[in-house]
Amino acid sequence: MWIEEHGDRRAITKSPVRLPDFAPHPQAALLRVLHGELLVNVMPWGPVPNLWVYPRPWYRDAAMMAIALAGTGNIGLLEPWIAGLHQPYDHNNRGVAEPDNLGQALYLISLGGGRSHPLVEQFLKTVDSVRIGDHLCGLSDFAEHSVYQTNWLKYGLRALGMDDSQWNIPQVYDSYSSLFWMDYRDQHVPGWRFGESSLRDWPYLNWAGAHFYGDAPPESPEADQFPLSREVRSSELNYHRMHMVAPEWVEQQWSSPHTWHAAEMMLYYLDKRIIPQET
Repeated sequence: MWIEEHGDRRAITKSPVRLPDFAPHPQAALLRVLHGELLVNVMPWGPVPNLWVYPRPWYRDAAMMAIALAGTGNIGLLEPWIAGLHQPYDHNNRGVAEPDNLGQALYLISLGGGRSHPLVEQFLKTVDSVRIGDHLCGLSDFAEHSVYQTNWLKYGLRALGMDDSQWNIPQVYDSYSSLFWMDYRDQHVPGWRFGESSLRDWPYLNWAGAHFYGDAPPESPEADQFPLSREVRSSELNYHRMHMVAPEWVEQQWSSPHTWHAAEMMLYYLDKRIIPQET
C-alpha cells in the first residue's frame, strides 16, 4: 500500500502479499475489493475486525478471515500473530470466556504452529470447564450457542489432526448453527432465521446463513461501492475514530470495512457448491 502526500510517495506496507485477480470468476472485481478489505485490517498487532474502532483482534472474526486468506495464499501475514497467541479466549465481549473461541483458536494455530503450539496444552486444561457431557456450553454473544460452539471445537480439533470423537453436536435448535457452513450441515436443526434487522447492522450473519442454505445473496454489492463491508451498532467500540473516514458514521455507530462481513461475502462467492436460489 502506498500513500502520496504533498508529492511525497511512500510505502506503508512491505510484507509479501499475493493479490489474485480472481479471473475468470464472474465476480472477480468484487472479490478483489473484498480481498483488499481483509488485507487492510491486518495490523502489526494482528487481524482486527476494523482498523479504526477495534483495538484488538477477535478470534471469531480472525478465524473467518484466516479461512479466506488461506485460500489466497496469504496466511503468512497472520502467522506472527498466531505464533504469539497465549490465551484460549480473547475475552473481548465484556470479558466473557466465549466457548467458540476454543475451536477458533485451534483452527488458527493449525495454520501456524500446529500441535506444538503452547496453546494446545492450555486448551486441554481449559476445555472441561465449559462442557456439559459431550458438548460445549456457555455464552457466545451473551446467549447459549452450544451447536455453534461444538461445531467450531470439532472443526479446530480436526484441523490439528486431533481426536474429536468424544464431542458430539447437540441435536437442538441454535440460531448460530447456520453461521457454521464449513461442515456438519447434516446435523442442523432448523428454526428461526436472521432477517432484515441483522442484515442492516450485522450483515455477516445473513451472509453466513445464505452460504449455509445455498440462498441467493442477501444483498447486491457492487465493486465500485467501496467499502463493501460493514458493522453497525456493536457494543463497546471506539466509534469516534470513524470521523477520519465519514463524520456521520460516528453518530450512526457505523464501521467499514469489516473483516467478518468481507470474509463471509468472499467465501460465499468462491464456494463452488453455492447455486443461489431465486427469492
